[in-house]
Formats: sequence, C-alpha cells, structure tokens
Amino acid sequence: MNVTTDKPFDVAKLQDNIRQFGELLGEVIKEQEGEAVYTTVEKLRRGYIRLRKSNDDSTRLELMSLIDALDVDMLEQVIRSFNTFYILSNIVEEDFQHRERRREIQKADSQLWKGSVRRTVLELQQSGMTAPDMQFLMDQMRYTPVFTAHPTEARRRTMMEIQRRIFLVIDQLDNNPEASERESLVRHLKAQIQLMWRTNEVRTRKPTVEDEIRYGLYYFRESLFDAIPIVYRYYERAARIAYGWGAITVPSFLRFGSWIGGDRDGNPFVTPALTRKAIRMQMQLALEEYTRRVRELRSILSHSLEFITPTPEFTAYLQQEDQRIGIGEVVFHYAHESFQQEPYRRLLSIMHHKLHETLKAVNARLEHGHANLSADAYTDVSEFIHELYLIRDSLRSHGDLVIAGRELKDLIRLAETCGFGLYKLDIRQESTIHSETVAEVLKLSGLCHNYLELPENERMEILAELILRPRLPIPHRPKLSERTAETLEIFDSMLEMRNEAGAGIFGTYVISMTHHASHIMEVMLLAHMAGLVGYDENRELFCHIQISPLFETIDDLKRITEVLSHLLENEAYRACLSASGNMQEVMLGYSDSCKDGGILASNWNLYNAQKEVITLTDSYGVKCRLFHGRGGTVGRGGGPTHEAIIAQPPDTVHGQIKFTEQGEVLAAKYSNVETAVYELGVGTSGLLKASIGLLKKRGAYPEEFHNAMSGIAANGEQKYRQLTDWTPGLMDYFYEATPVQEIALLNIGSRPSHRKKTVRDKGSIRAIPWVFGWAQSRHTLPAWYGIGTALSTFRAAHPDNGKLLERMYDQWPAFRSLLSNTQMALYKGEMDTAKEYAELASDQDSAQKIFADIRSEYELTVAEVLGVARLKGLMEETPLLQYSLQRRDPYLDPLNHIQITLIQRHRQYVAETGNTDSPWLPTLLRTINAIAAGMRNTG
Repeated sequence: MNVTTDKPFDVAKLQDNIRQFGELLGEVIKEQEGEAVYTTVEKLRRGYIRLRKSNDDSTRLELMSLIDALDVDMLEQVIRSFNTFYILSNIVEEDFQHRERRREIQKADSQLWKGSVRRTVLELQQSGMTAPDMQFLMDQMRYTPVFTAHPTEARRRTMMEIQRRIFLVIDQLDNNPEASERESLVRHLKAQIQLMWRTNEVRTRKPTVEDEIRYGLYYFRESLFDAIPIVYRYYERAARIAYGWGAITVPSFLRFGSWIGGDRDGNPFVTPALTRKAIRMQMQLALEEYTRRVRELRSILSHSLEFITPTPEFTAYLQQEDQRIGIGEVVFHYAHESFQQEPYRRLLSIMHHKLHETLKAVNARLEHGHANLSADAYTDVSEFIHELYLIRDSLRSHGDLVIAGRELKDLIRLAETCGFGLYKLDIRQESTIHSETVAEVLKLSGLCHNYLELPENERMEILAELILRPRLPIPHRPKLSERTAETLEIFDSMLEMRNEAGAGIFGTYVISMTHHASHIMEVMLLAHMAGLVGYDENRELFCHIQISPLFETIDDLKRITEVLSHLLENEAYRACLSASGNMQEVMLGYSDSCKDGGILASNWNLYNAQKEVITLTDSYGVKCRLFHGRGGTVGRGGGPTHEAIIAQPPDTVHGQIKFTEQGEVLAAKYSNVETAVYELGVGTSGLLKASIGLLKKRGAYPEEFHNAMSGIAANGEQKYRQLTDWTPGLMDYFYEATPVQEIALLNIGSRPSHRKKTVRDKGSIRAIPWVFGWAQSRHTLPAWYGIGTALSTFRAAHPDNGKLLERMYDQWPAFRSLLSNTQMALYKGEMDTAKEYAELASDQDSAQKIFADIRSEYELTVAEVLGVARLKGLMEETPLLQYSLQRRDPYLDPLNHIQITLIQRHRQYVAETGNTDSPWLPTLLRTINAIAAGMRNTG
C-alpha cells in the first residue's frame, strides 16, 4: 500500500542540531577572539530572547545602552558572530530537510512529500491519466530557470565553497559514525567553522560583470551537473512505479537560461565584448565537463571485439571517423594504446580529441578574441549526442547497457539539456534605447527624419515595410553616436556568436518597459540590419531572433491585450514570427508592478494578463510561453516554486514555463546538489500538474471569486498609492528610515541601484533596492501593504463576504498562495524595530505620521489574513518555516539595533565632513550582509 506524508518535521531534533553546532561556533569565537567578545555576544543573544518572551522597556533600554557603548571593533565582532551563526544554522537546516527527505525515500511504501516527482506522477495516474496522456504531457514540458545577476545576498564564492564542505561534514555526522570517527568529524567541522570565521564574508571591491558570470557558472560546477541527471532518474523511477517498464520515455525537458552578461538594461558595464566573453565562458565550462565525463566513460567501457559485436551502425561510424582526415592517426599517434580491439574506447578517444579541439578554439577566443575552429572539432552538439546514442544502442544490442548505463545516460542527459553552450543567454535592453537608435539610423539613412515624433500607427507602417525589404541602407558607423553604435554592435555580436556557438546559444531578446507594439518591431528592424532577419538563397524569409516584450508596470499589464493585438495583426511581424517557429514569449514583471501599484494590484493584474495573453495568442494560432520575472521576496514575486506554478490561472500553462532565479534564491536553491535536486523536482512536478489543461480544459474559477478579487485589488492599490505616491515626505522617509542609501555602497552587484541619477523618486529607484531597503528596516512593506484595508473593506461590504473570502482561500490556489506568502512577509516584519528606524528620519512629525499609518495597516493586515485563513498565529500551517523564522529573531533584533546605531554615526560623520567614506561604513555594510543572511529572501 502506498502512503503519503505531510507530517511536520521533527523540530525538536533540528533545534538540538542547531544548538550543538552553535556551541562549536561559540568555542571558536572564545578561542579566537577572547572571552569579552563571547560574553558580549551571549549577553545580547540572551537579552533579546528574554525580550521576545516578554517585552520589557527597561531590558530593551539596557540592551540598547550596551550596543551604544561598544566600540567599532567590538561591534564588528558581534555582527560577524551573529552572521556566522545564521550561515551555520541555515546549513544545518538545509541538511536536516535533506535527511528527512532521504529517510522518506528509503521507506518502500512511501509516495513521498507534496510536490515530489513520485507522488505527483502517482496521483495523476490514480486520477485516471493514461500512459499515452502522461507521455504527451511530458513531451510538451520545458522548464527553464533563468539565472540573473541580482545577488542581494552577496555571498563570495570562497565562502560558498567553505559552506559546502560544512554541509557535507554535518551530513556525515548523521550517519551514526563510531565514537572515534565522530570525534574526528567534529574536529574537522570545527576547523571549517574556524576557517569560515577567518574568511572575510564581505567583498572588498564591487564585483565586475565577469565576477557575476563566474558566480552563475559556479552552480553548474558545484551542483547542477550532478543534479540534472538525478532529476531525470526520479522521473523515470516514478513513471516505472506508476505505469510499468517501458510505458513512458522521459524526455530531457530541463533547460537553463541566464541574463548574466546579456542584461544591458541600466548596466553600462555589460558591453558587446562582455556578452561574447560570457558565451565563451559558458562553453568552456560545458566542454570541460563533457571532456572529463568522456574520459571517465573510456576507462569503464573496456569491451573487447573477442567477446562482443557492436551494431553495424556503430562499426560503420567508427570506420568513417577513423578514415576522416586520418583522425585515428592524429588521436593515437602518441598514445600507448590505440584500442584496435576495444571499439568503444577507440570512439571515445576520438570524441575526447574532438572535444579537446573544440575547447582549444574556445580558450583561444577567450584569450585573443578570435580563433579558427580546427577541422577535427565539433561544429554542433548534435554530432556529439549522435555518437553517445550509437554507443548506447550498441551496448544495448549485446545486452551490456547495464554497464556504464548510469554514466552514459547521465552524459546524454547533460548534453541534451545544456548543449555546448551550457545555457541560453537572454539579451535585455530598455525600449527607449531601441527607439532612439532606430530614429538616428533612419535619419542618417535618409529613410525618416522625424521617427520619434510619429504616432504609433505611422511608426508601425514604416517598420513593417523596412523589415520585409530584402536590403536596407546602413549608415556609415563612424557617423553614429556612441550609444547607437554600441546598440547595433550587440546585434552584430548576436550574429557572430550564433555562428560561433550554435543556433541555440541565445534565448530571447527581452525589451524592458514595453509600452507599444512598435517597441518590438524596432528590435526586429535592428536584427534585420545585423543579418539576423532576412532572405535566404531561395528568397525564403528567415528570422533568427525571438523577442520577448516585458510588461512591468500596472498600466502596461492592463494594456497587454491592446499592445499584443496590434503586434500580432501586423503581417510583417507575423511573417517573422512564423519563420522563427511561431512561438511568442511574453515576459511579466513582478518586481516593478509591485513597486508601482502594490502587491494586490500586481498579483491581480499579472493573473489577468496571463489569461489575456493565452486567449489572444490562441486566437491567432500562435504558441505562447510566459516568462515570469520573479525575485526572491514576496514583494518581487517570490515564494515556493511548486505552489507558485500551480497557482497560475487554469489553462494558461501549456507545458512550458520560464522564470528568473534572482539574488539569494540562487544560493538557497543551487549551492548543494541535494537541495538542487529537490527544487528542480518540486518545480517540474508543479509544471506537470499545471499543464493538465493541455489534455482537458479545467475552466476558470467561479466568477464570484474573480469579481471579489477585482474589488479587493482596486482597494489595495488605492491604499498603496495613497502611501507611496500621494503622501508628502514618503520618499524622504524611505531614504532616511531605511539603509537604502548605504545599500548602494555595498559591493553586491555590478549594476547601479537607480535607473537615473539618484533622485528621491519612486520611479527612479529600482525594484530591488526598494524591496531590500524596506526589508532591512523590518517594514517588509511592499509584500503586504494595502491587503488589510482591502480585505476589511470587502468583508464589511456584505454579511456573506467573510464566508466568501474563506471559500476563496480554501478553493482557489492563487488566493491561498498570495495570503500564504503574505504571512511570511508579515512574520518577517517587526514594527517595534521599524519604529526605531523611523526615528532616523530628519522630519520627525512627518515620519511619525507615516509610521503610524504603516503600523496600523500592518496590524489590520495580520488580523485580516489570520481571519481569512482561520489561524491563531502567522505561519501555523508551515511549522518548520515558522520555526526557522522564529529562531532568527533573537539574532536579528540586536543586528537591527546595531545597524541603527551605525547609520546614525555614519550619517553624522558624512554631515560633518562631507565625506561618505566614514570609519563606521565597513561595519555598517556588514550589518546589511548579516541581516540579509538572517532574513534569507530579502531582495
């Protein structure tokens, strides 16, 4: 009998583990820094635990006085102590969850946890899904996480490597080693904790784009190369259990994308040269991994012709490769063994040589910018995959697939998933850059002298006519402005890298701040000028670019149908779309829409936009993939991936989903193989469930739910705009009562924190520092503000509305997901601490009024959310997460108070000297890092 489990984890055991390893850290601090540091840390920790249990003003005052009396050196040690404890306890928690899942897997009759691959496939089979239907669904699947360079949790790679070693030692300690082995492991663990203590967790310089590229590649080397094949094995095992041997063939449905090195929006450091370098660095890593694995396979597959007969296809191919330009002689000229009697080793040696030659060209291009590809090198990953298939089919023919079955299959899975490019690089730029580039080019070419002054319809007519012309006059480059020349160079680089790295190296060209159909057509015209769009020798139109408009403000989301209709009605665009595969990707911006109109308006308009986009593209016979621009926090679209995918509007997920993985989410999901497997498993199983509408339409949720939500969202947006757009002094409050000014000085990303020169304006600041600033100061406002007023207004409007809200929570995944995520943000908010930040503002009359409004809305939101969910306390439904957040409080509270003290000292120094480089700044920046680590998903 299969059993399911949703049992709460053993919190007491986790508590014991954290206490035990926390004591080791205490020993390290005492030994390395002395009794005084240890005593101060303990005094603060115990004092704030007491405060959490019983809010006592005299205790709070005593602790604040202690903090105020500490000198900068002691403050730094205290901050580092708390930060190191967070990092250590996060590792303990991650390992604990992994071990609990591992124990569940070992139970023979377990269906595993909610969202697990096995449970999802079995539930679908038990609900009546046949093997052909399951095969059809899996064949439609394409799951694409896209890594972006928004590391709001600024973990250095050095620290990440130490943390991986700590994870592995802690995991070994759970295997009940005998006493002496345990003692040895504990010593090793203590040494790693000591090394972490001795390593600077803060970057001493701002990262370059190249650093960020390496940051993204790190996760493949450390976890994903191992995790990707395991996920496929989980699906194969689940399909076997549910449907029997051979009933389902699991396709390679994972793909990865990246913006790192391609996201030019607001980042002047992402140049065309860096984009080329990013692609070559990606290829270098993929080719190095394949080379290593081919070498490993060669050592295993020692089959002799005396005992086996390969398939005729394999033998013919090996002979062909042997004879082709004498490759056999080239490969084996210096080798001790030519493997004449060992056919698999012989072909694998030839493959190794071809990989080496391909890698040699990539390395030379990285060093010198240009190198010719040797005739022996691979030109495309399909040739490499074909050779792996030949080996697989030949082994199967003589009953030996079990030998190296795993190693060979894993390499095939990696090659199918990652290709030679590792992941697809998206390019992103803001729409006005393209408009101004097109205007300048058209003017210099004599095609149109006043493009920017034209109404939308006239722009579309000109663009459509030019896009379908076989040839375009190109202006002399030296006459162009620097920005226009660089924008054109990006398209030139796309053509160059497509030829160098293969047709699949790029994902989509994302246009941020898309307001009109002409914004997409402008990019198509620029692609035509570069040769990415045009006519082949048979006069057939080709289009080697896919364009993804990004709709990110509330107004843009409301106008999404109008813009896309105008686009899809255009014959020139439809011809290009058809030539590129008839797939329209549409990107939805969670961060900016939330910053613009608040969490409710953002959620509801995104929900409606998805329905509208799918209905529209269906009506035009166009396939559509939605690209979700989610951040780590609730205020930027974050939350559990499985629940988020299931909460998408019914019948809008057609097997494909693409979403950004930003900031600290990368480290939390992909630092360890074990967690990466879990995250990819629950994400892809969510996609499988959400795509059921491909087999049978599920239909919309009740109209009364939609009508209710429409009114709730409107009231929420009104309340949010009342505060953020129409309250005098709000932006001064934000800049002064949060550390956002200081966040800009933290070395966490290559991109500037403002779209324009820093002005105190909501439109200028980017969504990331907007969310990050409110989170650090414990307001967490973007994730919940307006919900309390909206729900209470709706509840009061009709006696039955309270019950309707409860039904929505029980029956509508989107509404439940919204309120569940809101609970987490409310839990991380701390109004007593936020009040102390409010006292940093210069205009206290204004600040106290603003804070009083924020606190009142916070308390109302807590009461309303708990009422709808019928809970006594926040996060009751997720006890492990509740405990995880709860245990951080006694460490976060003193850090916030230390940060406030340091902000005061730093700003006073700046006011007195005019110099922003105050002696307090390095320690203040440490508090930002430490609070980010404590809150986990802060940006």
